[in-house]
Amino acid sequence: MTFYSKYILNAEVASNHQKVRLFSSLAQVGKALASPVRLQLVDLLAQGDRTVEALAIELDLPVANVSHHLQVLREGGLLASRREGSHVRYRLVDEDAFRLYRMLRDVAARHLEEMDRAVRSYLGGEGLEAISREELSTRLRAGEIIVLDVRPEVEYRAGHLPSARSIPVRELASRLAELPRGVPVVAYCRGPFCVYAVEAVRLLRRHGREAIRLADGFPEWQAAGLAVERG
Repeated sequence: MTFYSKYILNAEVASNHQKVRLFSSLAQVGKALASPVRLQLVDLLAQGDRTVEALAIELDLPVANVSHHLQVLREGGLLASRREGSHVRYRLVDEDAFRLYRMLRDVAARHLEEMDRAVRSYLGGEGLEAISREELSTRLRAGEIIVLDVRPEVEYRAGHLPSARSIPVRELASRLAELPRGVPVVAYCRGPFCVYAVEAVRLLRRHGREAIRLADGFPEWQAAGLAVERG
């Protein structure tokens, strides 16, 4: 083998090595999302930043288990964190992290039959009826509806739709009197697979109220560049 041939071979080996490193980095992002628990964590963090302990309570998992999953997401470039005293608070690193999760979710919903069956089983047939962000935005401007945020209050404070009222779904039955009769209600929560809004609509309808849910949730509203309020 000539010197030139050896040079070309070594260059090809080096190039292939760099290519493997490149795709290994890409695979690390895929690995970060390859877990039902980690996908749920991303879904929760799309509502606002949380401590490890708060996330563990929400998912009913040990803190050590949740901390491990958060580290994998961070190593995949999807999360950032900061320390607050003895607690560590996590957040999505930027809007791209949510877009990636949303794209994965939407591809699965469109192309996996099992996903469609799971959604229908989880939400129920009645829960699939919904209005779009565009229609809600139009009706908001007309001032002809009540917008109801049925997520936990901590998520409402982190960000919510304009003029939305906060009544967590577990408090709704005891606080129905706070909602004027004769005005349609649009309930929303964390996203298209969040059952809180579905439960709220069913409860409101059982009490003779006109109600429907938003097709997706607060993160999608915010990602669309629509106005949000905080506090």
